[in-house]
Amino acid sequence: MITIRLATVDDAAALESVGRETFTETFGHLYPPKDLKAFLDSAHLAENYRAWIASDAYGVWIAEQDGQAVGYAVAGTCDLPHPDVTPTCGELKRIYLLNRAQNGGAGTRLMTACFDWLVKPGRRLWIGVWSENHGAQRLYGRHGFTKVGEYEFPVGEVRDREFVLSRQYNLK
Repeated sequence: MITIRLATVDDAAALESVGRETFTETFGHLYPPKDLKAFLDSAHLAENYRAWIASDAYGVWIAEQDGQAVGYAVAGTCDLPHPDVTPTCGELKRIYLLNRAQNGGAGTRLMTACFDWLVKPGRRLWIGVWSENHGAQRLYGRHGFTKVGEYEFPVGEVRDREFVLSRQYNLK
């Protein structure tokens, strides 16, 4: 059974580890080793997770199985490069599960936790997704997200083509 809970600062090292492992497992084959290492050494540091957890502007969840981190999600204020992004916008920034933890509903539960935390009346929600991640694009489409732009996402010296997805939430 996979449990999902809000992360605490004590989880920062586990989040760094699972963040590095899930990114490498999912995308590592796409990059030269030096570019992958440069990205992991800047984007997946315990101090980054600690700062997000300590900030009221972010929500961080950890998925665990038998006491071990198998996934996580991060949501917060949106910083995607799109002209319609405002300070009130929210973003699902990261959501990853190890391959062995997928297809059991934990990913949907992580995503739901993020959306429940992000949703506010009239708030626009955003997601950046790799242009070749068709499964994720279909999933987000089922949740009302549509492509509204593109940008380049740096992984070391490599620049990936990313799609910007958005949806308006109109809770009364």
